[in-house]
Amino acid sequence: MTEDGLFTEGNRLMAAGEAEAAERCFRLALALRPDFPEALTNLGLLREQAGALDEAEACHRRAIALRPDQARLHLNLGVLLMNVRRYAEAETRFRHALALAPDSAAAWSNLGVLMIRTQREDAAERCLRNAIGLDPAYAKARFNLAYGLLRQGRYEEGWECLEAREWYGILDRHFTCPRWQGEDLAGKSLLIGLEAGHGDMIQFCRYGPLLKRMGAARITVLCHPGLKTLFDTLSGIDEAISVAEDVPASGWDYWTPPLSLPYHCRTRLDSIPTPIPYLSADPERMAYWSPRLPPGKRVGWVWKGNPRFENDADRSLPSLDLLVPLGRVPGIRFVSLQKGAGEDEARNPPAGVKLLALGHELTDFADTAAVVAGLDLIISVDTAVAHLAGALGKPCWVLLPDHMTDWRWLKDRADSPWYPGTMRLFRQSPEGGWGPVVVAVAQALAAWSVGAIT
Repeated sequence: MTEDGLFTEGNRLMAAGEAEAAERCFRLALALRPDFPEALTNLGLLREQAGALDEAEACHRRAIALRPDQARLHLNLGVLLMNVRRYAEAETRFRHALALAPDSAAAWSNLGVLMIRTQREDAAERCLRNAIGLDPAYAKARFNLAYGLLRQGRYEEGWECLEAREWYGILDRHFTCPRWQGEDLAGKSLLIGLEAGHGDMIQFCRYGPLLKRMGAARITVLCHPGLKTLFDTLSGIDEAISVAEDVPASGWDYWTPPLSLPYHCRTRLDSIPTPIPYLSADPERMAYWSPRLPPGKRVGWVWKGNPRFENDADRSLPSLDLLVPLGRVPGIRFVSLQKGAGEDEARNPPAGVKLLALGHELTDFADTAAVVAGLDLIISVDTAVAHLAGALGKPCWVLLPDHMTDWRWLKDRADSPWYPGTMRLFRQSPEGGWGPVVVAVAQALAAWSVGAIT
């Protein structure tokens, strides 16, 4: 096969998701023609997906050396550099791409993302609006703008822009009923579909009572298996179905993603549905877990999230050792709710830290809720347990990173309007690092332990 034939076949395989076979085609094409920039570019993209970033960067740079006038090649390298946080170099590449192609919506959008990541929000908004102006149908730019707007609490336009996300193909194909677009719900049945994150589900499935007031006759939630029993207690919900079950394709008038509910319900900062608590712990499980808990003031810890989350390296603490200053606060007994990453640390805590490790025994979120109900305070990084505590009405202190802080925590606030009166936010400074945050939490915990603060 000729190099052009190999390239064509590689493109077909790449589009079909057959990365290894596509990579072989591109490598064979390059063996025949080393100065083949298109093959280099696609090989670079595949190596980047595989995590071989040095090799991917080399491919992109070789392609640029062959075709320095191609804006797309500079853009590809810029995206790689941005993803490894070499922001100054990435910005240079994006601006070079724009110099070559000033009407590139993709280049403006990626530059906007970089501005968001580096907290230049006004510049980010200008870039993203440029992208949308050039191509109103460019969904990625609208989605990226949503992040910045929602983080600033500009909910009216932010929720609308968030509707540009495109990750519900499986649900669209499965359900025979239409996706809800804000139609009258009087007498209608509604299925609230699945979001990837457990925390997303806990935060945004609170809309049951509001949807009932809007006329919905029956509401079902489709959720992760670990949430099903807990969601049987969800206010306003008639039924919870696990994705592990045989989920019917019909039986409802509409279905909707949870993240679309704020848009269709016209949620603003002053109208967030906050009937706290809107989840409750099962009394039988509470009766099981209560005798296991230590006496006195009890504080739950969660210091790591799911390592597959894109910003987990920033939101999770690298080690339980960082929480040692909290463990030295007298009069408090600590309980680990940590599951998955961090479980082993919990069972072998640092010297001087008395920590009851329960995470490895928790079978689902109903168990976690039962333990949380028996604690006095939760201290957590940005994970689903923080949302669970808020939904249960349990006081919770959340440790937040400075880099790419999730939009739901808004900007510069020490509280959350999603969990009023129960949640306190401790944020990293722009310089980053968890040390000062932990010191601030330890000081607050010492004051809390003697009743100086609630």
